[in-house]
Amino acid sequence: MPTGSPTANQARSNGPAVRITFAFDKAVEWSARPEEFVRRAGLAMTACLAVHGKDEPDERFERFLPSIVAAATDGRNPVRKAASWALRQIGKRSRELHRRAIETAERIGTIDDRSARWIARDVLHELRSDAVSERLAQTEGT
Repeated sequence: MPTGSPTANQARSNGPAVRITFAFDKAVEWSARPEEFVRRAGLAMTACLAVHGKDEPDERFERFLPSIVAAATDGRNPVRKAASWALRQIGKRSRELHRRAIETAERIGTIDDRSARWIARDVLHELRSDAVSERLAQTEGT
């Protein structure tokens, strides 16, 4: 367990800020694990944090990008889909993370691996869509 990371009991007994920190730490940790559904859980948690962690600063999500790149060559379908989901959700948070997610997807697309190419196509298709561009423009205006 990383230094300074709360235990599960501490995360349950303390406030939401500790639980969020715990979730971020676990998402990074689990995304690096070799077990299929543990790795998928880490990536799925990343996607959920990107959607529901509205008050979290963008910098907290940048730390997930290397985990997603590392998972890109994992040919197991649940892992591949979760990696794509995580990167797409991160890319919809803000203009800056949108730019970073597209760069990451383009980098993943250069990897000579079928799963990596699938992830890159899936992410770029969604993040370059008019709907995502319009949504990001609306959120900037508020």
